[in-house]
Parts: sequence; structure tokens; C-alpha cells
Amino acid sequence: MTLAFDVAVRAEAELGEGATWDPATGRLLWIDILNSRVHTYDPATGRRTVRRTGQHVGAVKPRAGGGLVLNLRDGVGLLDPDDTFRWLHREPVAGRRGNDAAVAPDGSLLAGTMRYDEAPGGGTLSRVTGDGTATVLLDDVTVSNGTGWSPDGRLMYYIDTPTRRIDVFDFGGDGTIAGRRPLAEIEEGAGFPDGLTVDADGCVWVALWDGGAVRRYTPSGELDRVIELPVPRVTCCAFGGPGLTDLYVTTARVGLTAPHPLAGSLLVVPGAGKGVAQPAFAG
Repeated sequence: MTLAFDVAVRAEAELGEGATWDPATGRLLWIDILNSRVHTYDPATGRRTVRRTGQHVGAVKPRAGGGLVLNLRDGVGLLDPDDTFRWLHREPVAGRRGNDAAVAPDGSLLAGTMRYDEAPGGGTLSRVTGDGTATVLLDDVTVSNGTGWSPDGRLMYYIDTPTRRIDVFDFGGDGTIAGRRPLAEIEEGAGFPDGLTVDADGCVWVALWDGGAVRRYTPSGELDRVIELPVPRVTCCAFGGPGLTDLYVTTARVGLTAPHPLAGSLLVVPGAGKGVAQPAFAG
């Protein structure tokens, strides 16, 4: 199957990331981590918005009652519908920032961190609930990245980028994880796994940093689809649109001496598959 991409938003994001579909507003949320910006894009009208945050932002997700939850440099914050900001869980650590995050089936936020210098083991993966309680699930992470769940919510997929693996855990109803094992490993020279999403068939789609592609792996770990893109630093992917059939892809230009003209843009692959509706943060 040959799938062609379109340009949803032509931009020059330094580190575009965190594509997330918000069904309540019919908008695609995404971020530019290093420029501290939250972007929205409405594919029905083409309308775009950009909001600056006070510090580097690693992820943005919709909240059940409206507004957004943000994984920031110094912790997890809430943006209310009236644009009021407040901290939910503030835990600043020198040299560390928030990175990718995802909302679990129970409505909690699994928020990752990493050190700016990418020191091995300097990051974490924590579960943050709506009352601000934070529980560390993994404490020996280097670059905490893509997180997602099987359609039945029983499996959690996770990426610590330098491992080159997509790992899978058993996910408990109480938010616990257990039984870590590899689902797939990205071979040398094909890039590094970054953000991921899971489709209605239980297949895992992963963006490849320095790989110029998005790959789809079956629940048994077999590679069965590759979407090649002209930009090398592909960072995240998420299904969106009214039927959740369009795959949105964020990209980056940071560190590139001669970036492709589309590096930093938001791309879309129409009709790529069928996504699963994602829960909003319960807080």
C-alpha cells in the first residue's frame, strides 16, 4: 500500500511534537517544545492558533472538563478554559524537563521526563492523577517518549528512545505496570523510535527520529507498513479527523544544518488507517 502525505500546517518548529486529536473541539493539538508553544489546527476550517507557555512544554492533552493539561519543564500544569494557568504537580529538577506524555484509560496522565543533556537514567515516567498525586512508575529512563495502550486497555506500549525498542507492559486497572518485554526493535541505521500511537487493530505506529518514516507494527511485533517522509526528524504521530482515519505527523528541524523545507511542519497522511478515541485527562 502506497500512502501519500499532505502538508497540514507549514511551519518551522524547532522541535515539533505531541500530535493529539481533541474530539471535543475537532482540533489537532501539537507543540514546539523548544520554542515553548502550543499549536492548534482545525482541519475543517484551516484555522490555527499558537499559545506561548512560560517554559519548555513536552506534551499537551485535553481535559475532560475543558482546557488542557501540560507536561512542562518543572512539572504538570493545568490550563483552564478561561486561559487561567495553575500547577497540578510541580517538581522542578535542575537540568531536567518534561517530555512526551499520554492519558491512560483510567484518565490519569503518564508524564515522562528527560535531562537536557540526555544523561542515561536521568529521566522518569510518572503517573499523575487529577488530584495532583504523582507516582513514579519508571525511574531509570533516558529519553521518555511514546506511550500508548491496546484498544482493550490491557497493554501499555512505551519507548525510551536510546534503547531503540518499543516495549510492552501489562497495564493494571489501578494504573500499575508489570512484565516489561520488547515488542520490536528498530535496526541500526533506520533511526530512533520517538512518539507512537495505537490503531483500532491494535497495531503500533511509531515515528522514527533520523529515520524519515513512520512504521506500523502488528501486536506480535511484525513490521507490516512503512510511510516514508522527506524530513529526517519525524517525532510523533496520531490519528485525527472526524473518523480518526487521518494520520497526523509532527517533525523537527533542530540540529539540522540544511533542513528540508518541510522540516518543522505538521504533516498528514489521509486515510492511513483507523484510530482509537483517546480519553481526556480526568483533572
